[in-house]
Order: sequence, then C-alpha cells, then structure tokens
Amino acid sequence: MSINAIQFQRGLSLPQFQALYGSEQQCERALVAARWPHGWQCAHCGCKRFFHTRNGTGRLLWECFICGYQSSCIVGTVMEHTHLSLRLWFLAMYLLTQNKNAISALALKRQLGVSYKTAWLMKHKLMQAMAQRDERYRLQGRVEIDDAYLGGERAGHINGGRRAANKTAFVAAVQTSADGRPLYMRLTPVADF
Repeated sequence: MSINAIQFQRGLSLPQFQALYGSEQQCERALVAARWPHGWQCAHCGCKRFFHTRNGTGRLLWECFICGYQSSCIVGTVMEHTHLSLRLWFLAMYLLTQNKNAISALALKRQLGVSYKTAWLMKHKLMQAMAQRDERYRLQGRVEIDDAYLGGERAGHINGGRRAANKTAFVAAVQTSADGRPLYMRLTPVADF
C-alpha cells in the first residue's frame, strides 16, 4: 500500500514554530510585516511619518507625526483589546491549524494555560476570521465536482449505501491546476442527492 502524499505533506513542527515565533518580539515583527508590508501608514490622515511609543502594558504603538493618532499591530484584528501575549495568540493559531481533527476549547485551555472561557473565545474568534477570509475566495478555471458522504455506519444498523444512517451528504468542488493538482476546495453540505 502506497503512502498518501496529502496526509504526509510537510508541515511546521512545534520546534520550528517556536524558533520562528517563540518570543513576543518575533510575533510582533511577524504581525507588523503581515499588516504593513509597505510600511506603516496613518489610518486617519494617510501620513507615513511616525514615532514609536509604548502603552501601559508595554505594547509597541505607532503614533502619527501629523495628527497624533496611535495604533498598534493588533488594532483591527481578532486580537484587539486583548491582554494576552501575542505568543499565546500565535500558539493558538498554530494549534488550531495543525491538528487534523481540530482542537477543542478544553484542549486549547490546557495547552495555553488559560481559562476555558478565554480558550473558547480565542478559538471562535480565530475560526470566524478564517471563515471570513475563505468567503472571499471563489473557485475558478478548472473545477472538478463530486458528491460524497461523511460519517460511518451506526453500530447495529443494517441500512447501508446512499441512505445509510449517521452519514452527511455533501458536494465537493476542487479547483485544480492544468496538470490536475488540487489548489482550492469547497465543501457544501446538502440535505440529499
């Protein structure tokens, strides 16, 4: 039996993740680079001149030289108004995206060392941000479509096939490259085929 290349694709190991995002400064630099790849610009007046200052919690702020507007790298993100470190937010992102079967808020609580309420809120904020980002994408070009079922047999149930109990019907659409490699996928649950 051959190895499934999709299941064994290269990922980011925990030691690699910690080397890239193990400190607050590394996380802050990564967030700044992602938010402002062409440099900071004032959201109010458009000025590109600024100076750095820090707020009461030590978070780095950009203050506009002209209008005095202050912003940090977390303004306008799911992390806005947080009292948690960026390290914890980045670790939560890593744990949410690296687990094949997702991660529960309880497991996230244990891994991050935060309260259940905090872990639940972090998880749902991050999942909402991912869902909103995915909504922007539309499949285009070469798209392959098929129907499938998710789930399995219920113990003691003799009904199999398309109407099997404990199965959810869905339509899978995959955008592929010219050589047939999958690029993007969309799964849509349906009531029935």
